[in-house]
Amino acid sequence: MSQTRTKRKARITRKTRETEINCSLCIEGRGASKISTGIGLLDHMLELFAFHGFFDLELKVVKSDLSVDLHHTNEDAGIVLGQAFRKALAKMQGIRRFGFGCAPMEEALARVAVDISGRGYFKLSMPGEGEGALCAAEKGYSLNDLRHFFEGFAKHLGINLNITIDSAGADLHATLEPAFKALGIALDAATEKEPRRKGVPSTKGVID
Repeated sequence: MSQTRTKRKARITRKTRETEINCSLCIEGRGASKISTGIGLLDHMLELFAFHGFFDLELKVVKSDLSVDLHHTNEDAGIVLGQAFRKALAKMQGIRRFGFGCAPMEEALARVAVDISGRGYFKLSMPGEGEGALCAAEKGYSLNDLRHFFEGFAKHLGINLNITIDSAGADLHATLEPAFKALGIALDAATEKEPRRKGVPSTKGVID
């Protein structure tokens, strides 16, 4: 019982020549967040992710090269967030491992499936002619930027992350919002402790 009540937390600082990012995470949270990346749309999406996943999350970009473009800051934010979850989950003892979330927003509909397998993989599926074909960039943020964020996140957390946007919204904001909400729901389910699972949720006996 005490193991279940133990809060899984992590603090991460990542410094590169382009960025410095601090991240604090509590998996057993209430959905409180303080996000400051310098990328307004990403900040909003991460607030939604934390709120609907019940994660307490602080992510602050201390140094960036946003004066050049948002590529490094966006990608490194995903990396840091993935590292924080990986550290908080430690040896993955007793977690459910798999999670699924679905969220609508008016005409937009997003489905997210995650597997905390130790192997980083990301796939974004959308209707139309391909990824990035449906929505123009909004305030400098594009679907290509979204892909880079989630690639870094999935790789450094070590999850199979599959996002399907069955129906796009009127703009990029309306398209991404249900995806981030669904991700929060899915990851909350995948990181939940399963009382019947006494060890690592893998027939290999290890997730690495």
